[in-house]
Amino acid sequence: MSRFPVRKAAVLGAGVMGAQIAAHLANAGVQPVLFDLAAEGRDRNAIVRKALEGLAKLEPSPLATKDVAERIVAANYDEHLALLGDCELVVEAISERMDWKKSLFDKVAPHLSPRAVFASNTSGLSITELSNVLPAALRPRFCGIHFFNPPRYMRLVELIPTAATDPAVVDDLEAFLTTALGKGVVRARDTPNFVANRVGVFSMLATMHHTLAFGLGFDEVDALTGPAIGRAKSATYRTADVVGLDTMAHVVKTMHDTLPADPWHAHYRAPEWLAGLIAKGALGQKTKAGIFVKKGKEIQVLDLARQDYRPSAGAVAEEVQAILQERDPAARFAKLRASSHPQARFLWAIFRDLFHYCAVHLAEIAHCARDVDLAIRWGFGWQMGPFEIWQAAGWREVAGWIAEDIAAGRAMAAVPLPGWVTDGRQGVHGAEGSFSAADDTMHSRSTLPVYRRQRFPELVLGEKPAPRGTTVFEDEGVRMWHDGDGVAVVSFRSKMHSLGTEVLEGLNRALDEAEAGFDALVIWHEAPFAVGANLKAALESLQAGRLAEFEAMVALFQRTSQRLKYSPVPTVAAVEGMALGGGCEFAMHAQRVVAAFESYLGLVEVGVGLLPAGGGLKELAQRANAWAKGGDAFPELGRLFRQVAMADVSRSAAHARELGYLRPADVVVFHPAELLHVARGQARAMADAGHRPPLAPPRIPVAGSTGIATLKMMLVNMREGGFISEHDYEIGSRIATVICGGEVEPGSAVDEQWLLDLERHHFVELAKTAKTQERIAHMLKTGKPLRN
Repeated sequence: MSRFPVRKAAVLGAGVMGAQIAAHLANAGVQPVLFDLAAEGRDRNAIVRKALEGLAKLEPSPLATKDVAERIVAANYDEHLALLGDCELVVEAISERMDWKKSLFDKVAPHLSPRAVFASNTSGLSITELSNVLPAALRPRFCGIHFFNPPRYMRLVELIPTAATDPAVVDDLEAFLTTALGKGVVRARDTPNFVANRVGVFSMLATMHHTLAFGLGFDEVDALTGPAIGRAKSATYRTADVVGLDTMAHVVKTMHDTLPADPWHAHYRAPEWLAGLIAKGALGQKTKAGIFVKKGKEIQVLDLARQDYRPSAGAVAEEVQAILQERDPAARFAKLRASSHPQARFLWAIFRDLFHYCAVHLAEIAHCARDVDLAIRWGFGWQMGPFEIWQAAGWREVAGWIAEDIAAGRAMAAVPLPGWVTDGRQGVHGAEGSFSAADDTMHSRSTLPVYRRQRFPELVLGEKPAPRGTTVFEDEGVRMWHDGDGVAVVSFRSKMHSLGTEVLEGLNRALDEAEAGFDALVIWHEAPFAVGANLKAALESLQAGRLAEFEAMVALFQRTSQRLKYSPVPTVAAVEGMALGGGCEFAMHAQRVVAAFESYLGLVEVGVGLLPAGGGLKELAQRANAWAKGGDAFPELGRLFRQVAMADVSRSAAHARELGYLRPADVVVFHPAELLHVARGQARAMADAGHRPPLAPPRIPVAGSTGIATLKMMLVNMREGGFISEHDYEIGSRIATVICGGEVEPGSAVDEQWLLDLERHHFVELAKTAKTQERIAHMLKTGKPLRN
């Protein structure tokens, strides 16, 4: 764990970034104080309060739960600077003006604790120059901490020390950012725009340059530069709109003003069309118009030739699509370069200039090539970084092509490739580490203790993977393994970790093995945790009339859930990403859950015309009684019913606890790569404490027929109002029947098996209906629910 326990932190500046940084600190259990200028009028904190109100409107939400914003203390510089004295961390996040930042530093420095770390969230200004206005005693505790927008969701944080920054401070900050906030940290050199923005913004500038050179439309380029080449869905121009065209222009201007000797300096300027949009106030998403605009339900794109918007319809040409589907990267790049199609020539040009730029600037901006690749992956959402792409495509051959294009004047800059590129190497990443152009050596990964918590760290191409552990058994459904510590791990092998018969049987075998020869069992694999039942196999059984086989699968699912709950060895579910339907039910039955912060749990079976039948409704009926206030469980039961009937999914692990899918004792982990470490630690602790499985609960009081009637009345009103269909009513009625314990007297006590039998019966009855089978088929075909 970090030696830098941050209990209270201040964020200076309540703009878009500052407010969201404060929100994420609050998500992590840190007490944030959010500062801004004092407002005129009676409420001097009005600026901050408006920013906090705005957090609730942002999508995706920066808040783990709705009440997170209430934990943020509003403050202003005129009245509350004394609050800084209690803060272990102070982050400045005001506008990118050197003079404004220096003025603020002068104001706040006298009020900081002598132990506080002070940091700037600047996206590219010199950290060293900013530090020069600070008292000498504060400079060892000052550095840059550059979050990416939106701070909750973007993995990257760049950490930028100055020559005066205490190395121990940087180490402690890296550990805090990693474990407490779940970030991927890249240590950047103090150069303009650091690593990710330096490379990522150049890539966007190169894309803009070649868009015009090859006569392509903005929508066409976004079709080419998104998932088609392993980048984010927002691609290039949609990303510019989301970031803000004025913000992007400011970053470009910083490069222009601070890098006069750069070989690409002539390209560090906003294109005329971009400057024209900014002058008109069309700044992108925040002004609802930019390169793209939504008119009614139609997305339109700026057409430079017409100087007006037109419907967005850009697409990848079939010829180019065929090239991009080539699985061998070397063959793919060779075909792109050889093609005469404008789209293919465009793609080769943007990759060529990106590779050229990264090679020339590697020594200046980054400690090694790994830092560049991880920064671009984490900060811009690419599947592979630029050096990884180059290495995968064949380092030597691609280097030769780049050199040919430079010599022929086709590249954006005439500077030759550095000598290290062509010194006989096959790439920059290998088992021994990643290449540093600054010292001509291969750099291994950080040895900071925080990284020992990552059993399987995120790798770059060519890195040696961590050992897979000792296999106990491996079959079609699961792999069971261990590291010799007495804690077994079972990992699902199915697509999207869907829960078919092979996974259920494999998990039961893993439970047998764990109960016979291990101290505990952890369910862990990379996200998603599980997306529910194997719908394809289920539909095939139903359509073939194999109802007995179908019902047997449901019964097996229920037995597996119950085994997880009552196993004599501790069972821990390590959840990351989606845990939907049956995946959520497995998590609810595990004796402990360790959930990544970005976990999305929900009983969503109604979307395919079914109800939860892996014990989920049974568990909710029990939990409603446990949470009952004043002995009346029905208000809680009604809330849980609506939750299931509406297929609500948690927005975070913390929200899943509010919804009742996680329990108070379950653990939330912010960094997904630490999930297995913490889950195994929990399992080990449970075993060492003399774990005993929970006793079967006494008979469960249920709401019975009166509860069913009350919930059905709610459904009747929704049906009559046209909010739900007749089949939705049928599904909801059956959910009400199960969660209320069936048609029994109110207050009757039933056992778990009674509720499981009800679940299974009503699940099978729904599955027999044509409308439910239509919903399943539609989901398999389109990935979207059908309303019928």
